Amino acid sequence: MDGTCEHLNTALREAVRQKNGRYPQPSAAILDSQSVKTAEGGTARSYDVGKKVTGRRRHLLVDTLGLVLWVLVTAAQVQDRDGARLVLHALFERWCRLKLIWADGGYRGELIDWVKQTLGWTLEIVAKLGDQVGFQVLPKRWIVERTLAWLNRQRRLGKDYERLPETSEAFVYVAMIRLMLRRLAHA
Repeated sequence: MDGTCEHLNTALREAVRQKNGRYPQPSAAILDSQSVKTAEGGTARSYDVGKKVTGRRRHLLVDTLGLVLWVLVTAAQVQDRDGARLVLHALFERWCRLKLIWADGGYRGELIDWVKQTLGWTLEIVAKLGDQVGFQVLPKRWIVERTLAWLNRQRRLGKDYERLPETSEAFVYVAMIRLMLRRLAHA
């Protein structure tokens, strides 16, 4: 793809952030991934053992309003930490203000040191509460989960029908563009 959707997403995200009294570029973000079933065929398709899904994995980085900063679609077998390196490195080349990233326990380990040493950012793990049983809202983590829910509301994104991962990424950006245009129009 030529990056048009990504550029439009960036421009609209900055406008929405300014409308909400925020600086156009965020200093903090939340990282997560989602495994999605695919239709038959296509490239970059594999089995995610943890989720028991044959398909692809969407690696998302969102700002504190839940707006997508970056999306990367890979085969489902790509682990969270490996996808995170690709997402964060790609964003590092374009972003100068980001300083803090929140993520779940799947991003523990050497990734924390890699982020600090390579990018100069802080990766903070938001752990489950010690006595937690079942679902419970965790600080900052709910923001990316809400974004994933927004994306799943889009019929085209409920399942990955695309042949190429790049097309899937473009459709995530299109869904966010639609959401942001509605927010700006209601202003």
